[in-house]
Amino acid sequence: MSLESITQAQLDAYNAQDLDGYCSYFTDGVVVANAGGEITSTGIEAYRARYKDAFAKFPKNKAELLNRIVLGQSVIDHERVDRGDGTTPTFEVAAIYLFEGDKIARVEFAK
Repeated sequence: MSLESITQAQLDAYNAQDLDGYCSYFTDGVVVANAGGEITSTGIEAYRARYKDAFAKFPKNKAELLNRIVLGQSVIDHERVDRGDGTTPTFEVAAIYLFEGDKIARVEFAK
């Protein structure tokens, strides 16, 4: 699979709130950080807990892909996120996925 197709598959799993499928695209040591480099979580268990909570809190949450750039071992997605609860405003985010082989090892979010 290409990095672009892996990135799309993880986005599809995210939108389906398929926690196991979603987490399968990330390394065991996945690092999540803000665009400035501040690490917000480390490891797949922390990642899984983060999204288990998010999916429970926002069961209608969806991310719409606005643009995607593939550069070397990185993929940058520009997304619009709608929590689907009718009260939280939609927002845009850039997700920068850094790959090791065919898995995402680091993701940085710019909001």
